[in-house]
Amino acid sequence: MTTKLSNAQIAWRAAQDIADGTYVNLGIGFPEMVAQYQPPGRQAVFHTENGILNFGESPAEGHEDWDLINAGKKAVTLNAGAAFFHHADSFAMVRGGHLDVAILGAYQVAENGDLANWSTGPKGVPAVGGAMDLVHGAKRVAVITDHVTKDGKPKLVKCCTLPLTGVGCVTRVYTSLAVVDIKGRRFVLREKLPTLSLEALQAQTGAELLIDGPVADLIVPEL
Repeated sequence: MTTKLSNAQIAWRAAQDIADGTYVNLGIGFPEMVAQYQPPGRQAVFHTENGILNFGESPAEGHEDWDLINAGKKAVTLNAGAAFFHHADSFAMVRGGHLDVAILGAYQVAENGDLANWSTGPKGVPAVGGAMDLVHGAKRVAVITDHVTKDGKPKLVKCCTLPLTGVGCVTRVYTSLAVVDIKGRRFVLREKLPTLSLEALQAQTGAELLIDGPVADLIVPEL
């Protein structure tokens, strides 16, 4: 019995909402997995801050070209029609509103859409990177994350207590337990694991989950 989704399953669920031809930026780390799970017949155009548009899958081990990397320093391939450009031009695309979707990780998401997703801790990159630009430049910002921290504290909260990446920027959160929209500065539950009661989900959420219409079962494949 599934008690929570794996990172791969969360990434799969987020990928199902990306329309064909959408211009997408994926955050470094876990969000990069979303590119692996595009539905058949759809092809997003992936953008990376270091200056590639329309990169493809990871190359087979031993066939990497280390001049072709994404912002997370991982080797990529190129799709037909891919383009290279200066870092400054890449951020002009972001800041100019040319990206349809940004999918990022999170430490905390507040019910009003505030996002905290960077750290200067011992394992953190000592800067916010492009996230602050992405959350206000992309037309839609989604988050993929575990529903709680490793010590069981809610990551969906009433108010962020960590430094903010952006204010009121997140519109949907895909977690290991549920899919939650942010609407009217409140969390609105859209999907949840069928094995999990609403009461149990609410107990692991740091702000009230509103019910606005039917709540669908969160069903994903085994990955």
